[in-house]
Amino acid sequence: MIQENFLELIKKQINSKNSLIDEVATALDISYDAAHRRISKKSKLSLEEGVTLAKYFSLSIDQLFSSEDEHIVAVKKTAPVQDMESLLAYYENSYNSLSPLINNKDVEMIYSAKDLPIFYTSDDNLLSKFKMYVWLKIMDSDLGDVRFTGFNPSLSLLEAAKRLGNMYNDLNSIEIWDITTINSTLKQIHFYFESNSLTSKDALEICEDLQKLIQQISKKIIDQKDNFKFYYNELLLMNNRVLVKTPSETSLYVPFTILSYYRTNDVTTCNQAEHFLNIQMDGSKLLSTAGEKERNLFFNKIYKKIDALRSLIIAKNVLEFE
Repeated sequence: MIQENFLELIKKQINSKNSLIDEVATALDISYDAAHRRISKKSKLSLEEGVTLAKYFSLSIDQLFSSEDEHIVAVKKTAPVQDMESLLAYYENSYNSLSPLINNKDVEMIYSAKDLPIFYTSDDNLLSKFKMYVWLKIMDSDLGDVRFTGFNPSLSLLEAAKRLGNMYNDLNSIEIWDITTINSTLKQIHFYFESNSLTSKDALEICEDLQKLIQQISKKIIDQKDNFKFYYNELLLMNNRVLVKTPSETSLYVPFTILSYYRTNDVTTCNQAEHFLNIQMDGSKLLSTAGEKERNLFFNKIYKKIDALRSLIIAKNVLEFE
């Protein structure tokens, strides 16, 4: 009975066009006939085989013993970012996992952007360096007293970040923003400036990089209509959830800590997440097809936020009494 239930769970995880026997044979690295015997229950699955299948299909064995199996989901956790070395690994792993998806019209990434997507802050400018500083200063105790001027990321880290950022332009992607998507970056600039970890010169240059980035995104909306859609949602706040759809599987990434995610390929969960994202998009303005006035209204609100922060920084310099 347990083996039968387990096989039913696997059926739900695979593409309906794929053969269950072929999938099990591939997962266990056994012959078609050997897989057939297990599917037909002529042979029992060993404990080791059950664990292998559970890992391969991202299943929780707990589901076999629960009457509420739809509420139990197996997830994988990406490695946490704790220092420059693990941040480098994060960039490299992200690039390696996404690079097979570029220039593929059958692939789609939907990004619910609570913060600036990391792809936009993976460049060789001061803004990207500052975002690395923020992440690592929070997670790496060795950077506790280091000011931004003393922060020197390695060349390999900068190159890996830029490579990931450049790749994003070739991905078929959808982004959903709200007017607060930029807030966390603005707060970070203001916080580290106020705490004297960031000079006014650097703070103003980062603001300038941020404005240029928003201008680039505004241009990208027009220039890359074939592979980029940009939605503005006025009602809901985003949560940095990411859904990646390919012809063979769908993956949902849910934030766990800074830059680390829970990932699941559970079909039911991914379908529910996609349904909710579609609801968000239905209630949003698609700026990719909207008129110039609608686009300008949104981006002008963003520019005003950046200008307000610039004014605060400049005002503090003017009012500083020596």
